[in-house]
Amino acid sequence: MRDNKGLLMKRFLMDRLVQWKSSKDRKPLLLKGVRQVGKTYLLKEFGRTYFRECHYLNFEKQPNLGKIFAHDLNPHRILEELSFYLGRSIKVGEDLLIFDEVQEEPKALTSLKYFQEDCPELHLCAAGSLLGLHLNSGSFPVGKVIFETLYPMSFEEFLIAGHDKALPLLKKLGPKDTIPEVVHEHLWEQLKRYFVVGGLPEVVSKYYEHKENLFEAFTVVRKKQDDLLNSYYADISKHSGKVNAMHIDRVFRAVPQQLSQVQDGSVARFKFKGVIPGVSHYDRLAGAIDWLEAAGLIMKVHIVNTGLLPFGGYTKENFFKLLLFDVGILGLMSGLSPSVIMESDYGTYKGYFAENFVAQELVAIEKSPLYCWQENNSEVEFLLDIEGKVIPIEVKSGRTTHTTSLKVFSQKYQPPYAVVFSGRSYDGQQNRGILYYPLYLVGHFPLT
Repeated sequence: MRDNKGLLMKRFLMDRLVQWKSSKDRKPLLLKGVRQVGKTYLLKEFGRTYFRECHYLNFEKQPNLGKIFAHDLNPHRILEELSFYLGRSIKVGEDLLIFDEVQEEPKALTSLKYFQEDCPELHLCAAGSLLGLHLNSGSFPVGKVIFETLYPMSFEEFLIAGHDKALPLLKKLGPKDTIPEVVHEHLWEQLKRYFVVGGLPEVVSKYYEHKENLFEAFTVVRKKQDDLLNSYYADISKHSGKVNAMHIDRVFRAVPQQLSQVQDGSVARFKFKGVIPGVSHYDRLAGAIDWLEAAGLIMKVHIVNTGLLPFGGYTKENFFKLLLFDVGILGLMSGLSPSVIMESDYGTYKGYFAENFVAQELVAIEKSPLYCWQENNSEVEFLLDIEGKVIPIEVKSGRTTHTTSLKVFSQKYQPPYAVVFSGRSYDGQQNRGILYYPLYLVGHFPLT
């Protein structure tokens, strides 16, 4: 699918939407995701491509729609009135109906339950930027919807948008193949550009529109990112509810501040002291952290001191790392200029960028929730539960792949294999059960 500038904006979630369309036990689909991540664009393209007609309603821009849901929540009456409102018939079983920013009208959110029960043939998708903040309210249709989450564009989606010449090689890459050095250097260059641009579709579009002049492209990118960041601050002010908006704002700003203080090694545990004057304990910040996580603006990485499953049984409520949802926004909030990012060979002093990127990619391919292992003086950035097997992952920002902590973990817990993501190219080789992947292959892990 292409945006209005002709840019190919393929989102892998489209395949899941197509599967949902033909599912026999289909329920209304609720699409979550941070503002400006491309939810509306994706759903409209889904409707245009796979349905007779697509009917789009936005409860934020069209607040008078609430009147249609005020009388009762009878799906057939609602469809009749919506057809009248739109001026065209909504054909059940043939058309797609989209409720956008549905959190603005609680009764519309509740109506999904009755659409599932009384009109299951209807293809109904709902979306909202801050749905995560509304899912515990009394109006939410528990058990009556299918959830999907749209994340920022992955590195591969970024490459697809630019018709990158390395894509054919990546698509056929197998576990015993190698990546030629010239291709590796090209992909590493593109990865650094992705570190500047990030994965928000509007920003990606701006980059490719101006990419022939890299200085101009990055200038436009930073301006668009700044606009989007201000919209996130506005959301905090407008939708904070019972949580102190100042606390949310300060925690959000503290995440990149603390990340950028990492001089070497892994990202440290999030520190509560100093975020808000006079506040030094988790319980005073818990509401703000929960708000930001529910809004999709941060990623929480739980820290455990064991390599045993289930990881969730070994977490502590106040013991975690916090990362940002998008590396492009991280660069902006960290005050790192694009030139510094592009000129760096990614030594350990900017290792937090690599770790944030890996977390983003893992979340996008559903390797979540995220866990980190810390025991004595050893640390492994991520632990994954893959089909009941514990897989440790270490992240290196440069080409050095020394893995003392990984070896400590492996000796103690005997995982089937371990993984290192770094600046090293891919050659399909193992060293004592350790697989080495370049950072740009996180989305392809594990190769089969």
